[in-house]
Amino acid sequence: MKIHHGLVPSADGARPLVLAIGFFDGFHRGHRELVRALLRLRRPGYRAAVLTFRSHPASFLRPGFEPPLITTLEERIDLLASSGIDELYLSDFDAHMAHTEARAFLLRALHEQLRVRALVVGENFRFGKDRAGDAGVAREVLGPLGVEVVAVPPLLDEDERISSTRVRAAIARGDFATANRLLGEPWTLRGRVVLGAGRGHDLGFPTANLDVPPEKMLPVDGVYAALARHDGRDRRALVSIGTNPTFDGRKRTVEAWLVDFQHTIYGEELSLRDLRFVREQRRFAGPDELLAQMQEDVSHVRFPTFSLT
Repeated sequence: MKIHHGLVPSADGARPLVLAIGFFDGFHRGHRELVRALLRLRRPGYRAAVLTFRSHPASFLRPGFEPPLITTLEERIDLLASSGIDELYLSDFDAHMAHTEARAFLLRALHEQLRVRALVVGENFRFGKDRAGDAGVAREVLGPLGVEVVAVPPLLDEDERISSTRVRAAIARGDFATANRLLGEPWTLRGRVVLGAGRGHDLGFPTANLDVPPEKMLPVDGVYAALARHDGRDRRALVSIGTNPTFDGRKRTVEAWLVDFQHTIYGEELSLRDLRFVREQRRFAGPDELLAQMQEDVSHVRFPTFSLT
């Protein structure tokens, strides 16, 4: 997949372009349906591309109130690359983008600069200054220019629209069965392993501390059973997410203890998926009481109710 930084004409611009627009956080099943509609418009010799933004538009429009992200930018790019599209236009959502009138965006950016032959958006998609643009406006402006506009209706799950907001709510409450069903694959939490306080090692449970990007959302604090993937292999793991209240912690951390794993992996990436809530985080009277609880927690991963398959 070729990545363009900004809305710049491609050197391969002689080939017709079909384009989908969206933020695609999580790349859930609804997003996948939109990309499938895009790929159905791709003819021999055409290019199928997606236009998305580096950061959530709310980070510019309502700074401080933007939602936590289901997927980081890197994860989102990987998911889009795996969807079968040819190119990705990666743009900033800035003052210029926010204040551009919808019709001007369609004419200048899409028709004149990118020379799109077909446009795919969600049925509820809004764009342009004051969110005045929609699929109807796009058809009105681009239709006479020979550009086909396809508005993809929302995909439903249990009679409710699949959306990134709905996925975020499920992850936030630790309902990974719902989140994974809406996403179409397991939600993954990944990060580089960094040095921690070393308390797990002292207790006989050495943990890998994940440096999770700050924009990545975390589920409710607690202890989880999970599958950890390192160096291409899955291992059962016990994961603690929270502030370590027994030790008066303040910063939320993600720590994973891997079953029968003794290697040092500082600086390497570790990913966690198929999380399953075990218990809430709580303050213990001291290390001995915490250790006793951890030994009980281990039973959820040494003798799991789920399998690696």
